[in-house]
Amino acid sequence: MHQILIPTKRAELLKGKELMERARRRLGCELEIKNENELVINGEAFNEYNARVVMQAFARGFEFDTACKLLSDDRFFESVDMKQIFKNEDQIKRIKARVIGTEGKTKNYIQSVSGADLAIYGDTVSMIGTVDEIKIAKAALEVLLEGGTHKKAYAIMEKAKHRLKEGR
Repeated sequence: MHQILIPTKRAELLKGKELMERARRRLGCELEIKNENELVINGEAFNEYNARVVMQAFARGFEFDTACKLLSDDRFFESVDMKQIFKNEDQIKRIKARVIGTEGKTKNYIQSVSGADLAIYGDTVSMIGTVDEIKIAKAALEVLLEGGTHKKAYAIMEKAKHRLKEGR
């Protein structure tokens, strides 16, 4: 049995009967929400592990189906906690806005070039993808976190993608 805390808003989504049943079937585990935001996972050890990984991604803002990509052996999850980098809440809001971009254009561009899925939720920016996809997305993300321009972030990301393709 595993217990993880998830944001209350995400727990509310999971409480929906349709999503909860779909999650139970897909993950092969019993899932139960206790105390508003405590998710209890119960099942076979391998299924519990997979369910924990998927539900942690769901808790970080990914749609359930996107989080289920982690059930594939070649997909990984990485999250950057901006509270670890920035102490000021205004800085975090500004950086989140830069990562999302006007009408989501920056986020969409990073996703289309890298192939990774991104979620910006709370104080985190999270990624799901292959090792290479995450490296490419992270290259752009690091430039934006350091205050670099979008143009520079895109150029570095595109160079990283090109280098990884040539390295094969």
